[in-house]
Amino acid sequence: MDRLPRPAVTAIALALLVAAVLGWRAWRAEASQDSGPGLGAAAPAAGAAPPARTAASAALTPASAALAAASAASVAGGADPLLVPGLRHTLEALIAEAGEASDPEALKQRLAQLVGQRFPAALATRALALAERYVDYRVALGALSPPRDPSDPRALRDAIEARQKVRQQHFQDDEHDALFAQEAELDRYTLARLEIARNTQLSPQERASALRAAESELAPERRAERAAATAHLDAAAQTAAFNAQGVGDVQRHVARSAQYGEQAAHALAQLDREEQHWQSRLDELTQARTRQGEAAAQALRQQLFSAEELQRVDAALALRALQATGARP
Repeated sequence: MDRLPRPAVTAIALALLVAAVLGWRAWRAEASQDSGPGLGAAAPAAGAAPPARTAASAALTPASAALAAASAASVAGGADPLLVPGLRHTLEALIAEAGEASDPEALKQRLAQLVGQRFPAALATRALALAERYVDYRVALGALSPPRDPSDPRALRDAIEARQKVRQQHFQDDEHDALFAQEAELDRYTLARLEIARNTQLSPQERASALRAAESELAPERRAERAAATAHLDAAAQTAAFNAQGVGDVQRHVARSAQYGEQAAHALAQLDREEQHWQSRLDELTQARTRQGEAAAQALRQQLFSAEELQRVDAALALRALQATGARP
């Protein structure tokens, strides 16, 4: 049975959606930083050295290689060699390579100098035209208003629909699909989950059914990606349930082997042992503080925990205290 996202996961999803809506503004904000690519900073003086290659621009080489491979596969299959998966990432990387510019036109001039290095000669002219329209699209996003309440699914849906209209103004249908289809699919799915989470009239059974229906609308590839991305959350929830129910090691291993495989079951068992050891040391420290005083506890702390572990001991003890307070009637 699928579960509603945890608060942290929901927050991440909201942040991704808002960032997608803000688009150009986020790009400009990044550009205002010393190391940020894109627009917003002053253009270099005439004769100045070209911008140094950054980590983002260094990523162009594998991106370009992936694009070349996808283009070759498209040609073999009779498809458009430019409009291939990964095209948007290649355009973003190309813009990062162009560096900071004073305005969109200056950025386009830099793209004209670089596009031939990232696209085959037969595609360079079309690729540059597309990259220039992509810059115009990001500029147009800056005129859109962000949602007033990022936690309101309706406000997010309205903002994404406004962004969609801008995309349709700048790109043809086949270009739009190559650039944004996967993202749009995940946006719809995330919004559906948020709307289901906010619907207090649904029973637990109805909510679970609605979540399954929303996931069924994802393409098989997206479902597989989501399953891989959330597998650790499922395993953590299962472990928490095992702990609450007092499930023994043998039963845990049998259940985990059936669900995740033998190798993963052994790895999870090792995590159990490490967690138990961590908790037992926290218990010992807490008891020393209670029975022997703070000075003795501080000395014991140095013996029980490594330098890295010491950085999170106080947070772990504070969480324990908070959980104990919340558990009281």
